[in-house]
Amino acid sequence: MNLNITKLIPFAILSLPILLHAQGFQVNLQGQAQQAMAGAGTGFILDGSAVFFNPGGVSFLTENSISAGATATIGNTTFLDADNNSLAHTVSPVSTPFTAYAVYGAKDGPLKKLKFGMGVYTPFGSVVTWQPGWTGRFALTSMKLLSIFYQPTLSYKICDKLGVGAGLVIGTGNLELKQDLPVVDANGNYGTADLKGSATGYGYNLGLFYRPCSKFSVGLDYRSQINMSVSDGSAIFTVPSALTSNFPSGPFSSSVSLPSVITLGLADSICSRLVLALDVNYIGWNCYDTLKFNYKTTTSTLQDTRLPRDYKNTFAFRLGAQYHLTDKVVARAGISVELTPVPDGFVTPELPDANRVNYTIGLGYKFCSRLLVDASYTFEDFSRTDKNTALVLNGTYKTYLSAAGLSLTYKF
Repeated sequence: MNLNITKLIPFAILSLPILLHAQGFQVNLQGQAQQAMAGAGTGFILDGSAVFFNPGGVSFLTENSISAGATATIGNTTFLDADNNSLAHTVSPVSTPFTAYAVYGAKDGPLKKLKFGMGVYTPFGSVVTWQPGWTGRFALTSMKLLSIFYQPTLSYKICDKLGVGAGLVIGTGNLELKQDLPVVDANGNYGTADLKGSATGYGYNLGLFYRPCSKFSVGLDYRSQINMSVSDGSAIFTVPSALTSNFPSGPFSSSVSLPSVITLGLADSICSRLVLALDVNYIGWNCYDTLKFNYKTTTSTLQDTRLPRDYKNTFAFRLGAQYHLTDKVVARAGISVELTPVPDGFVTPELPDANRVNYTIGLGYKFCSRLLVDASYTFEDFSRTDKNTALVLNGTYKTYLSAAGLSLTYKF
């Protein structure tokens, strides 16, 4: 039997970057106030989430703080097969990416210009399950992805108008991916592949924040490329006994580069109550040009994977507004336009990417001078028609995402 597994697992554990760090399902949920403003936060410093958005702005925070938040996210996709007109959909559960930030610095003395920050956040993650027996079962049946990034940070206020900052990024992630195999046992059941792996990687986050006057500020942030390495993956194949030697279960290894992100942010106080913020992201997705997947044991059927991906660098534009309704209540809203890095012919079903427009709203409430709560809601829907010859999938994907989040901040 001549059945090459490289055509059956063409993305496997390395579908990871598709859900990671920019448009191809970047999870832009690193701060509730910024989420409500479409993710604009590089030139507008609001709270401890500046550790992520712009370490240079952390030194402009006047109070120490701790905060924690989470976002209930649900997304589903339908697929209309162009070859047979069959319709399939995902049945994915709710996922809950979270954030936690802490900022501390002396309020007086020689170190008052120095701030220490710590961020723990989930920049990517997803739970995707396709309905049983769908036409793309040999590409994907389900996937679970969890990541946690840690970022210790230092920020220094050079003068009243300028601050700089830097953070070390330590990334960890776990993934489980399942798919059917086109081999059948005596009972008519298809074989299955179950791949599990954990990944680690390191990078850095650099920020510059400049406020020439009380009404206007500008920020520049650079989040470096991160090379994630999978060294302890486990591939488990369930196939008819006659094919066991063709599909040996065992370990695998891999590595993939996550893109760098350069962000320019601007903020302008239109009046005493209204602030507009704009972020422009440039994402270096061309680092993901080839998919690589190395098994410890290979056969004529189970071979190492080397498939082109040819992702392109891309942009995202985020416009947000904040308006003080009262001294205690602020309203926020935003819109973003995100351009996909995925070229035609490379769309995959783990959450297919496309150009998209996101809409966001939110509220902030100050219980007292020390305790604040922020809430946000994000909605997006988009579609993509594509023919992926490697996966033998030709049709239209339609996806929607709904995300509602809440965070608490305590200042001291």
